[in-house]
Amino acid sequence: MLAKPRINRLFAADGKCFDVAIDHGFFNEAAFLAGIENMQSAIRTVISAGPDAVQLTIGQAPLLQSVPGKQKPALVLRTDVANVYGKTLPSYLFSRMIDDPVKQALRLDAACLCINLFLLPEQPEVHAECIENICLLKPVADEYGMPLMIEPLVMQDNQKAGGYMVDGDIEKIMALVRQAVELGADIIKADPCTDIREYHRVVEVAGAVPILVRGGGKASDTEIIERTVELMRQGVKGIVYGRNVIQHEKPAAMTRALMSIVHDGADTKKALGILSEN
Repeated sequence: MLAKPRINRLFAADGKCFDVAIDHGFFNEAAFLAGIENMQSAIRTVISAGPDAVQLTIGQAPLLQSVPGKQKPALVLRTDVANVYGKTLPSYLFSRMIDDPVKQALRLDAACLCINLFLLPEQPEVHAECIENICLLKPVADEYGMPLMIEPLVMQDNQKAGGYMVDGDIEKIMALVRQAVELGADIIKADPCTDIREYHRVVEVAGAVPILVRGGGKASDTEIIERTVELMRQGVKGIVYGRNVIQHEKPAAMTRALMSIVHDGADTKKALGILSEN
C-alpha cells in the first residue's frame, strides 16, 4: 500500500490517532474563530500537549511545519472549503477543492489529506460536488502515496440547528460512511451517533477502513470525555476534535486528557482528573 508510510506517521504504534482540527477559519463563519484568533499561539499550545496530528489549511499549515524538531504532530491538510455553515444559508452553495491539493500537500510534508462528503437536507447539489471532488482527488492521491481521509457529514437543517449540528441518525451515518468507503477512503472522519453504544455498527460497515470520530458541536467536559471513552470501547481508531479542544479554557490539558483515553485506555474518572490537574 503506497500510502502506508504516511499513515504510519499519522497513527501511533498502537494503531490509534488523535487529530486536533484547527482548520475552522476556512469556512467563513465567525463563531468558528473563537479560540483560534491567534493561530500561532493556538497551534503552539496544542503542539505542547503532543497530539498525533493537527488538521490545518494551506494558509496555516506553515505555522506547524516551521516548528523545528522531529516530535511535532503530523499534518493533516484540509483540501476543500464550503459555505454550508451558519443559521441562514446563502442562495448559492458550494464545496470547492483547492487546486493541485496533492502537490500542495507534498510541498507542506503532509501525512494525509482531508475532504468533506456532505449530506445536507434538500441540498443534493452539494453532495454531488463532494463526490466529484473525491473522485478527482482519489487517483492523484493514490499515485503519490498520499492517504485520503474522507469526512462524511450528516447535518441537520441549518435554520433548525444553527448550521453545524450532527443529525445523529445512525442509519444515515452508516450509509454515508459506507459511501466514503466505496469512494476509496483510506481513513474516515465520521459523525458520532445519538446513542454512542451503537457505534460498533458504524465501525462494522467501514470494514478495514479506520474510523476517527469527529467532535461535532461544543459539549461539556464530562460529556465529551464520557463519549470518547465509549467510542473507544466501540472499536474506533481515534478521534478528530476541534472546538472541544481549541475553544476549551485549557486546550493543552484537554488534549492530554483525550490522549490518555485514546492511547492509554483511561476511563472517565482518570481523564477528568488529568484535565483538572493541569
